[in-house]
Amino acid sequence: MTENYFSSFSTNGNGTPLDTAAPSVPTSAVGVPTVAAVPKLAQRWRKSTKQLATLGPASSSFEMIEKLFLAGADVFRLNFSHGAQEQKLELLQIIRQIEQKYSHPIAVLGDLQGPKLRVGEFSEPGGVMLEQGQTFRLDSDTSKGDNTRVQLPHPEILEASELGHNLLVDDGKVKLTVIGKGPGYVDCRVDVPGKISDRKGVNTPDSVLEISALTPKDRSDLEYMVKIGVDWIALSFVQRPEDIVEINALIDEHLPFYSEFRPCVMAKIEKPSCFIGNSLSEIVDLADGIMVARGDLGVECAPEDVPLLQKEIIDTCRAKGKPVVVATQMLESMIESPTPTRAEASDVATAIYDGADAIMLSAESAAGKFPEESVAMQQRIINRVESDIHYRTILDQMTFVPSNSPTEAIVIAARQIAKTVKAKAIVSFSLRGSTCLQASKGRPGVPILAISPFAETARQLSLSWGVYPDLPKAGSYGYSASEDDLLDQGEGDYVETADSDFDTVLRNACRAALKKGLVTSPDDLLVVTAGIPFGTPGAANVIRIVPAAGPSCWDGLCRID
Repeated sequence: MTENYFSSFSTNGNGTPLDTAAPSVPTSAVGVPTVAAVPKLAQRWRKSTKQLATLGPASSSFEMIEKLFLAGADVFRLNFSHGAQEQKLELLQIIRQIEQKYSHPIAVLGDLQGPKLRVGEFSEPGGVMLEQGQTFRLDSDTSKGDNTRVQLPHPEILEASELGHNLLVDDGKVKLTVIGKGPGYVDCRVDVPGKISDRKGVNTPDSVLEISALTPKDRSDLEYMVKIGVDWIALSFVQRPEDIVEINALIDEHLPFYSEFRPCVMAKIEKPSCFIGNSLSEIVDLADGIMVARGDLGVECAPEDVPLLQKEIIDTCRAKGKPVVVATQMLESMIESPTPTRAEASDVATAIYDGADAIMLSAESAAGKFPEESVAMQQRIINRVESDIHYRTILDQMTFVPSNSPTEAIVIAARQIAKTVKAKAIVSFSLRGSTCLQASKGRPGVPILAISPFAETARQLSLSWGVYPDLPKAGSYGYSASEDDLLDQGEGDYVETADSDFDTVLRNACRAALKKGLVTSPDDLLVVTAGIPFGTPGAANVIRIVPAAGPSCWDGLCRID
């Protein structure tokens, strides 16, 4: 049998790889196919920190979503707090079209609204002004309020509030301290005065409320998310580990009986109760990923505490190998301005230096005047930080106690081998993504090319630091028999399945590395991890070093059998 991987790379005659975006595979004078040059689009993937972009009125067309993708967005967030469910399906369908057009997996995150705790209405249309030191009552009386009282239609807050507890109204613009309570009411002292009007929000930083994180609306939205096939579901108002248990049970309940995949759960950390005792560690264990939701977290915690909590959350997630996203007001001024403030650029850079897997845009990309520019700016900051010599030093300073599992041993060995032989990438074959997550946890100095037979796995891995997932053909670790579709993932016959021989799978790894622009020379090396037999989840037990030209090609020579 002749080695059927490509015999040489395309060059410009002096050995330098060509820089062309042509999707076709050139052939030599004797008709032997040669490896296509690195496509220009491959530069789009040259980063480790991922980007989430929220879609909204400013970014709901195919053209704009495509621009955001090309500008750097790896994951798109659908905010179910606004708009109809059917609108979210339309956006998801556009994302899937772009995914197929560029043959690159794109994750979709559905974000649940969560409970909204608000005061009632006032008799004065414009609300009332509260003075410092005055007493103000919150009660269950349904009559309209005045400058002495107002309804709080949430008995859970009235029951949980104790003397000395703080209540924050309108994102903390008005601060109340509980000085007395009785059946159906709490009396408060106004410590930070201000105006309070109809339906303003209430935050309870000192209380753990006996309410579910899932409202009836959330339960309906959750069922819809599972139905349409989002990749991640973000849960708001997480107070304790039991909230993650609840949503996982509901997801399992709504999964179709024929479905092999379930969406990943992302817990939004925005309540101080998440830091009580061992709660944060337990929440991270139960969830598939974490979001540092600095909006509500910044309201309920002291501003000077938020950067420290951000670092604590990121370190906990990294130690446990769970992806973590930093969100809220990262480039807030770009809602109206084409450039960010220097403080915002520094804030984004700090999240990257901290080791976050991803950073997120909210209103900047959803409703701002410059959605494409805001995504591109984030990528510019990512590229600048990741090219800084201090970045690598900071990442390497954090060490973890190994779990003593065979998979982690393989991953640690692969990382060291890649460093020793100066490999261009680590290639990880994975069914459900567990091996790739372990590789990402160690923050290796080279990209991680994730190859899975399942598009769902590839999409979910799009969120993880340093992972370059490859979009597979259904149920296959490989490509079609024709080499002409190396860079064209269109329709075709699938011939290299999960139980194909190992050399075939290794050849596919080399092709995928070229397609992503991770290799540019036939002598570039790849470190490959896989599990034998194929199809066994979590069974990483093989490491191979292969040249980019193929597993049987060394020093420019290919084996002939």
